Amino acid sequence: MPAVSIICIFLNGERFLGEAIDSVLGQDHHDWELLLVDDGSTDGSAALARFYAADDRRIRCLAHPGGGNRGMSAARNLGLAHATAPWVAFIDADDRWRPGKLAAQLAIVSAEPRIALLAGTVNYWGSWEGRADVLTPTGHVQDRLVKPPEAALALYPVGAAGAPCPSDVLVRRDALAAVGGFEDQFTGSFEDCAAFGKIFATQPVWFSHEVWLDYRIHAGSSVAGMIGGGHYAARRRFFLHWYRDWLRQAGIGVVERAVRRRLWRDRLRPGTYRYTALGRLAWRLREGVRR
Repeated sequence: MPAVSIICIFLNGERFLGEAIDSVLGQDHHDWELLLVDDGSTDGSAALARFYAADDRRIRCLAHPGGGNRGMSAARNLGLAHATAPWVAFIDADDRWRPGKLAAQLAIVSAEPRIALLAGTVNYWGSWEGRADVLTPTGHVQDRLVKPPEAALALYPVGAAGAPCPSDVLVRRDALAAVGGFEDQFTGSFEDCAAFGKIFATQPVWFSHEVWLDYRIHAGSSVAGMIGGGHYAARRRFFLHWYRDWLRQAGIGVVERAVRRRLWRDRLRPGTYRYTALGRLAWRLREGVRR
């Protein structure tokens, strides 16, 4: 059994996929398996994934029955269904891990065994094409255990603190299974907020000051497409309504009430999302798409 199962989902990700995989291969911690999940690609990314898998037996290729496209949550769940390690990490096809990421994260969770989910400060990576990089801390506090439901109240989109990027997260597989994994109805956005929001409300987490991820900013990303297409506010509302209902069923009233207040404030002040950490990033992305 490896120490970490790494899940990389992709849809027509040929342009950047090799760099993402190379950043996994370049880690100084080598006890991992990499599950490359094709969500219905029509470019050369599936062939590229098979090329890497043929060269390293720690790498496996997965796809939905019939090679169809089922969305980001279903693709992540397919990877989870085949994961064998006690810890799960994610890397999206357009992102890049920094050297030492896995070793540093495993050292933290070894020192504090109560952690269910760990994430660090993220470099929103614009310099790959000549723009500025932006370092954004995850969470409202760093380098201490955060007991539930504190993070659920503090982090975007209920609070204003930065939410984790999926590519930065290390999460206990049994913790993710306990909350039902990813929600298949979130096919292309907020799928991370839905899964991790359930953990924030129910289990202890940790946010580090360390930087382990370069999150690539580019006009072809799913976030940029959502914002450029004008869907951001509607999908955010859909998530908040879903989260409110899930919290009600789970009996976590303090967070449910906070979500209801957030929905009411957003109704009174359209565009409020600009004043949250991820909202400011979204605004910058939208302006970049316009230019």
